[in-house]
This record gives sequence, C-alpha cells and structure tokens, in this order.
Amino acid sequence: MARRPVRSALGALAIFGVAVSGVAVAQAPNAASSPSAASGSFPVWAYPWAPDFKAAPDDGVPRHVPDSAAAFTITQERDLFFAPDWHPDDHPAMPDVVAHGRQPDVRACGACHRVEGTGGPENASLAGLPAAYIAQQMADYKSGARTFAGPQRSPVLLMTAIAKAATEEEAQVAAAYFSTLKPKSNIRVVETDTVPATQIARVFYMIVKDGGTEPIGDRIVEVPEDAAQFEHRDSRSQFVAYVPKGSIAKGEALARTGGPGITTPCANCHGPDLKGMDAVPGIAGRSPSYLVRQIYDFQQHRREGSAGALMAPVVEKLSHDDMISLAAYVSSLKP
Repeated sequence: MARRPVRSALGALAIFGVAVSGVAVAQAPNAASSPSAASGSFPVWAYPWAPDFKAAPDDGVPRHVPDSAAAFTITQERDLFFAPDWHPDDHPAMPDVVAHGRQPDVRACGACHRVEGTGGPENASLAGLPAAYIAQQMADYKSGARTFAGPQRSPVLLMTAIAKAATEEEAQVAAAYFSTLKPKSNIRVVETDTVPATQIARVFYMIVKDGGTEPIGDRIVEVPEDAAQFEHRDSRSQFVAYVPKGSIAKGEALARTGGPGITTPCANCHGPDLKGMDAVPGIAGRSPSYLVRQIYDFQQHRREGSAGALMAPVVEKLSHDDMISLAAYVSSLKP
C-alpha cells in the first residue's frame, strides 16, 4: 500500500542519529510493516530496521518534555555516555554506569533503557526485573549464550558489545539499580482491524501524520503516543499497541491453560499475575514487540542460557498467531 510522505514537521524528530536505542526521523515507507509481513513463522514486523538513516545536524536549541524543568540539546541526547534525566525526582540516584557508562565501550545503561528502566519497543524494559536475572543476561551476552534471530539490528549489536566490555561489578551495580525500580504501566493495547499508516524510525515504528489507515493483518503495530517525547528518551513516554481483534482473549486462554497441548500456563513460572517469581522475570505490561522477539529467539534456540533451557520447550509449538495473541494479552496487564 502506498503511503504519503512524512510531513516536514517530523524532521524535528532526528534526535538520536548514531544512538541505536530507538531513534530517528521516519525512513522510506516500511515494507516490513505490510499486513502480510510474516515469512513462515518469522515475525518480520517485530524487527523494524532502517539502517540507512542519516541524522539531521544539531541546531543547538535545547529540547524540553512535558512537566520537566530540564533541557538538553540533540547532541546531548545522542551521546550514549549520557542518560537524559528529565524527572530526577521519579527515581533514586543513578549509579555512574547507568548515568554515564564507562568509555570507550560501556555505554550508559540509562541512555537506551532510559533512566527509569522503561525502555521502548526496540529494547527491554528493565524496571523491576530481578537483579539476578539481569546479571545473568549480561553474562549470557558476554559468553555468547544469548544471541538473536532476525536481522542484526543496531540495538542487539550494541548490547552484545557493552556486555562483553562491562565488568562483573558494573553489571551487578546496574542490575541492582534497575531491580529496585517500579515498572510503569505505559502501554495501551487496542484491538482493531485497521491501524494508522506507519514508517520506520530507525528501529521502531511511528505514525505517519495524515497517512491514512491500513489493515492490521497478522501483526502488532506498537508506536509511541508522542514520537517526539519518546525520541527525547523521556521515561514518561506512553505507547499504544494495536493488535488484531480477538487477540487478547485468545492469548489469555493460552497463557492460563496452555491450550490443547500447545504450551504450558505462563503462571507456572512467571507467577499467578505474571509479575515474576524469585529470579524469574515479570512479563506483565511489557512491550509486545519485545515479547514476540524473545519468544521467537527462544524458539530458534538463540537464547541458550538457563532461561533458554526452560523456555525453548515451552514455546516450540507456538505459531506466529499464537505469539501475537500471547504478547497482546500479556502486554495488556498491569506490570
């Protein structure tokens, strides 16, 4: 389906440029977002990637976000050794590895995952995850036990490089910080037959202003409610996830019962409210795009750590439609 070009007003969204955490002006119309974009069981739509983005130069004008007295330039926001802290009263003091990282290779955790661990569709929400789980994932990235299916998008390449360069102490400190944060309810899940037309903003989708609508097909379309606010890395950013009609009820049935021999009830490991148990992470209210990528990675044996050993047999029979339904239901819950 042909789409209208992005309006010039969106040019102001060229915030992160070289940052890989979900940043950019919209690219050419997104072929991967078409309604039929699934190759077999591979969820193409869950892996938005426009690597040829060229960042607009910084105009030197400080940016602002709602309800914050802070101001940062685009250059500051593009600096992956600096985590923009728009609302310092919303969280405890950040350790240095979260706020600034360690040059030359350990980028600030808060730059990509945001200072409150909210993350975005392009990466993980870390807020409230068990410290032991976060530390183990860093160890798995470092050892090569955790890899990725799909295209080698910049977030996954950078995350692997950071993990390999980080010390065990840095990983433990960051894990302890994010584990103390309370997860935010920031995703609105909407069942629909049609969605606003979207384009890729480097590694996530954004709505094309006045771009009309298109069928949702077999996919989830997750976009920031305010693309500019999200591009400024504001932890208060909100998202809407459009899902096919009937997905939430089907996902709930799968999550609660496992279906007719398809999988096992999610609560067995993730707790009765899916908010986690012991070192098992909570999944309620987290990005559905991210959840689908993880399900697919487990299914393809790209996560071979301890989590992979548990999850691979659980997800091996899930179809593309099952993944969508489970993610739609789980993301609709309060974290």
